[in-house]
Amino acid sequence: MAVQDVMRAPRFVSGALLAFACGCAAAQSVPSTFGTIVGNGLLCRDHTDNIYFYNYFVKHFGNWYKHEGGAYWFRTAGASLWGTEISEVMVSDDTSTFIFVGAVAEAKPEDLEKAIIRQAGTHYTVIDTSPYPVREAKPASRIVYFDTKSKIYCAKFKPLPPTQPAPVRQLK
Repeated sequence: MAVQDVMRAPRFVSGALLAFACGCAAAQSVPSTFGTIVGNGLLCRDHTDNIYFYNYFVKHFGNWYKHEGGAYWFRTAGASLWGTEISEVMVSDDTSTFIFVGAVAEAKPEDLEKAIIRQAGTHYTVIDTSPYPVREAKPASRIVYFDTKSKIYCAKFKPLPPTQPAPVRQLK
């Protein structure tokens, strides 16, 4: 009987590992809502809420792999927006004066801009004269150079915390 138990142990362990791997793969799948939610967020077409985007990214892509530059970064294997591969997304933490959501596109900024115009109709304007110009669309979406790739993001000022109304003085 002990020999049979030992023989079954590898099957149990391999089954458990397979179940674990499937669970991890599910967390890594690109959701069907990615284009609508993240795409519109990057184009500043919606309210930018870093807690919402953080939870969305954790749910669909697993834990962040780095925390840098005031943002949590997530790998997004298999994701695309506007016909362009998106390799990473990021969302602001609470240390920044901005709330932002961003993405790294596997394309040069001019190519990403053309893809967005073609698919979403959003036009960008070059806002500086540097060799690597920043492109900006209304209301505030920007495309910048990121080595040989591009980074697109929407950043908004953090709202001020609500203030308490001043006490009303009673007249006598």
